[in-house]
Amino acid sequence: KSALKIAVELAAEGVISEEEAVSRVEPAALDQLLHPTLDPNAARSVVAQGLPASPGAATGKIVFDADEAERLAQLGEAVILVREETSPEDIHGMHAARGIVTARGGMTSHAAVVARGMGRPCVSGAGEIHIDDKAQTFTARGRTFHAGEIVTIDGGKGEVLDGAVAMIEPELTGDFQTLMAWADKVRRLAVRANAETPLDARTARGFGAEGIGLCRTEHMFFDDTRIAAVREMILADDEAGRRLALAKIAPFQKSDFVELFQIMVGLPVTVRLLDPPLHEFIPHTDEDIDALAAGSGLDAAKLKRRAKELHETNPMLGHRGCRLGVAYPEIYEMQVRAVLEAALEVKQATGLAPIPEIMHPLVALGLEMKYLRELTDRTAKTVFEEAGDTVEYLVGTMIELPRAALRAGDLAEHAQFFSFGTNDLTQTTFGISRDDSGRFLQAYMDKGIFETDPFVRLDRDGVGDLIRIAAERGGAVRP
Repeated sequence: KSALKIAVELAAEGVISEEEAVSRVEPAALDQLLHPTLDPNAARSVVAQGLPASPGAATGKIVFDADEAERLAQLGEAVILVREETSPEDIHGMHAARGIVTARGGMTSHAAVVARGMGRPCVSGAGEIHIDDKAQTFTARGRTFHAGEIVTIDGGKGEVLDGAVAMIEPELTGDFQTLMAWADKVRRLAVRANAETPLDARTARGFGAEGIGLCRTEHMFFDDTRIAAVREMILADDEAGRRLALAKIAPFQKSDFVELFQIMVGLPVTVRLLDPPLHEFIPHTDEDIDALAAGSGLDAAKLKRRAKELHETNPMLGHRGCRLGVAYPEIYEMQVRAVLEAALEVKQATGLAPIPEIMHPLVALGLEMKYLRELTDRTAKTVFEEAGDTVEYLVGTMIELPRAALRAGDLAEHAQFFSFGTNDLTQTTFGISRDDSGRFLQAYMDKGIFETDPFVRLDRDGVGDLIRIAAERGGAVRP
């Protein structure tokens, strides 16, 4: 807060320029102003050290399960969700928790990225923590902590602390708004937000976001009222069965998009179609599958067989992204229909047309993009004919693979925009897993091989060069 105050005062007195004032304040310092922080005078007992994945501080009861986090939060309890690592199926628990701790994962792991988007403090990659899900405990530094015990996390320092620690609540001053206004004067890029929920979208718009740059549709599937239909779709034996299940999911998808378009009306909303592999939507252990079958009426043997069929050795490079849309085009057809029907509904209700941008993830080939563009346009044509009305929309892709960057001209024949997924592009360029890199990256930095973590600061020479090449080659085809 003092750095912000000094920078604003010096600029107001004419000692430095507004642009220099902006550059003098570290982004991390501004982040801290938006979240609770620990009282620097309070006693603290650190029980585990991880990565400062998302700023802020939180105190709560330890829980090891997303469902339990949601249940206790509904009872008014403050909880800290502790997981080996998180996946999209944990989203509801992450929303419910005051903070998140993971034993694995780096600064761009699922937990870190989602927590930052939610504004939740997060400590990731706390390798000292050893979780026993069956006993509902974690052990660190020779101590064992049980579910229900109180811990505090400091997401700014990557610390997990014993008990409750006094906090200082954030207080936004006029200096913050002044500095952000100066930043707006000199920035060269529009800033959009990641958002899948109305709350996220409203918060983003309140802070001046100029649209939604990434709406991850898989995060909309894990609500209790929806996941059953998703699993029914996964278990279906044929296309007809999948379409029956997708017909149950479609109204939920459309309703979600209507809410987002209403909040962001007049601004672009980029919707990424289903990206993660299907195995993330069903439990992985026999015990969890049996529990799901008992509670849902689904066939346990069929669930186990399907889980085995969907298992992949390297799912990050497996049957995910647009490969799902090629193998099961009915999934993407349903999602495109939901996006465009929602856009039409908002247009007719408000008189203002939303600006949907439909993004196909993990495209590597020009022919893939051609197939997906044709699928999208064909579905749009049907929707518009049924409605007797149209909306403008764009079709694009996320550049996440080196081949996609190098052959961006091929993609641009059919894609109207590119988004760069720098997490996966960094992984596939270096051949480094973002979730496992914590084991050796520090050694690389200590020895001067890496100046910084490439998942925290973009590698300009390698990944940055691929982005430049993609922009140049894509722009040459579609200026």
